[in-house]
Amino acid sequence: MGSDEADKKPMHSAAQREIPVTERRFFTRVFYACFGLALLSVAINLGGRYFGPLIAMGGHTDDTTIHEIVIGNDVLAIPSNMIRFPAQRRDGVANRVDLYLKWPDMAGYSEKTRGDFNFTAPRRQLLFLSIEPRAMSRDMSGRYLPIYSALIEQPGKPGPAGLTLYSFRPASGYMGEELAVSTAGGDQPDFVARCLEESVAKEMAAACERDIQFGGGLQLFYRFPRHLLGEWRALDEAVRSFAAGHLAGAR
Repeated sequence: MGSDEADKKPMHSAAQREIPVTERRFFTRVFYACFGLALLSVAINLGGRYFGPLIAMGGHTDDTTIHEIVIGNDVLAIPSNMIRFPAQRRDGVANRVDLYLKWPDMAGYSEKTRGDFNFTAPRRQLLFLSIEPRAMSRDMSGRYLPIYSALIEQPGKPGPAGLTLYSFRPASGYMGEELAVSTAGGDQPDFVARCLEESVAKEMAAACERDIQFGGGLQLFYRFPRHLLGEWRALDEAVRSFAAGHLAGAR
């Protein structure tokens, strides 16, 4: 019996020692879990305070800091709120820069124009511009006679503000599009733009595209809502003036 009691003592003492160790481990885990939740709460609070406004703006910015962007041999001076993508809002060398502007003001994002830039305004009035090194010897008007005239169906139909609208031939590769051409300019019309057909264009923010050349070696593609075809003269003049006016040293 004495031997049995002697054998039981160490086992009983070990069990007693094991309970506090287990409890300490449990409470340590609880402590660290609570500490981690507290840190997470602080991070969420700070993140909401500092990054909440940025998230609410959906990638837009109303900052008007001027960035000097070098493309080829040309330098552009463009405010941040006109630059479409956050990664492009910086100074230095770039392959291209993408912009968006509110028509007819030719202005970048602001709190006042939030609805236009988020496509919640009743009427779509945004222009999308892409500036990159010149890759073609002629702009869109210059390509009308040697290229586009061979791809369109004749005759065309009357369009807005003196434009003529041509359907593309089935083998042209431009199915579902039309070519809008001004009558002025002869072999090199003053205005040429490709547009999605009207039935499709209603659902698009920018259904028409045109390109021009400016600076020492830059090409500018601009896209716009089809309903602005009726303002093509003012539109093209405004885009050309904007491009020339944002070359560094032009101001």
